[in-house]
Amino acid sequence: MNTIKLLLLAVFATLSFSVKAQDKTESFKVYGNCGMCKKRIETAAKLDGVINAVWDVDTKIMTVAYDESKTNKDTIQKKIASVGHDTEKFRANDKVYEKLPGCCLYERKSATNSNQKNNKY
Repeated sequence: MNTIKLLLLAVFATLSFSVKAQDKTESFKVYGNCGMCKKRIETAAKLDGVINAVWDVDTKIMTVAYDESKTNKDTIQKKIASVGHDTEKFRANDKVYEKLPGCCLYERKSATNSNQKNNKY
């Protein structure tokens, strides 16, 4: 009986000291056109620490849930830009963008008129 009490006490103590990861959900704009873009964007966003990543083709809104201790919104957006898709904060490298399939070439803001950072991926 004492063994069971000690075991229960140990389990309770372990559970009370465990720290839950800080999960966060954020949404931001990502430019693209089609189902191929959706697959590329969502795949790029699935970094270590990303729990879920969904891009809506119609609204161009990306929603990501991630563990704040492993990644952040800027890192996710930079990774998406690295595969050719501009985000609200980061502009894809022109050479990477130009290699996208024709159906994926979305209308871009000019680099000089944009407040996006130009990534060198």
